Amino acid sequence: MTTPSVYRDKTPDELNDELVKLKKEQFNLRFQRASGQLERTSRVRDVRHDIARIQTVLGQKARGETMVARKAKPAPKTAAKKPAKAAAKSRAKAKK
Repeated sequence: MTTPSVYRDKTPDELNDELVKLKKEQFNLRFQRASGQLERTSRVRDVRHDIARIQTVLGQKARGETMVARKAKPAPKTAAKKPAKAAAKSRAKAKK
């Protein structure tokens, strides 16, 4: 399993070659699974996800999109403590 950033560094021709290679591997894995010879069943999912990653990157390159780093989320604001109303009411009842 590889990350999308590895695929973004490659040219579209390299990505197409990688895509063909992965589709052939997926075809072979399907036959191995059907005949009961497949040992690493998770490899089927990994190959499928890698194919999707490559197709996504190819589509982004075709549209001319570039990936921009996300901005860091601001730290959550801490709420100021409110006075405990329930405690104040119970004290008032206790005094009566």
